[in-house]
Amino acid sequence: MTPFPRAGFIRRLASLIYDALVVIAFAMLTTIVYLALVQGMISIGWFALEGHEDVTALIQATPALYYLRSVLLVAVSVAFFAYFWTKSGQTIGMRAWRLKVQRNDGKLLTWPQAVARSLTAILGLGNLMVILDRKHKRALQDLICKSEVVLLSKEENKKVYDSLDD
Repeated sequence: MTPFPRAGFIRRLASLIYDALVVIAFAMLTTIVYLALVQGMISIGWFALEGHEDVTALIQATPALYYLRSVLLVAVSVAFFAYFWTKSGQTIGMRAWRLKVQRNDGKLLTWPQAVARSLTAILGLGNLMVILDRKHKRALQDLICKSEVVLLSKEENKKVYDSLDD
């Protein structure tokens, strides 16, 4: 059991807002790369605009391209959270708010746990359960993935951050 208290809803929400800005930036970059790839496929003749105004209209009208874009955007979001949670237990927003996600035994999440936790968070709505579970402060994704989000001291937060240089 960790010596640190579990994080409440407000800190989780603040952290999520920070991280949402980073994820949006990654989503924009992913979309730009995807548009360029589809444009490249049009240029070499794999796809044709076929009366569509532009590449984005073609993507919207072509189910395979539309769903592939959606899957890519979800994959980028999941990969963002999973990477940080498995590397240090902290995303960029979590670091700013001194939060750390870990398994119930205090160890870092495994990749399967991190991916599952990200997918079960339901765009952050799983955190609303923290309001209802005042005693244990667990979100839906914490219960499903046997994890917890703890509030670190300033010193411990610095240690986690400094350990990334090793």
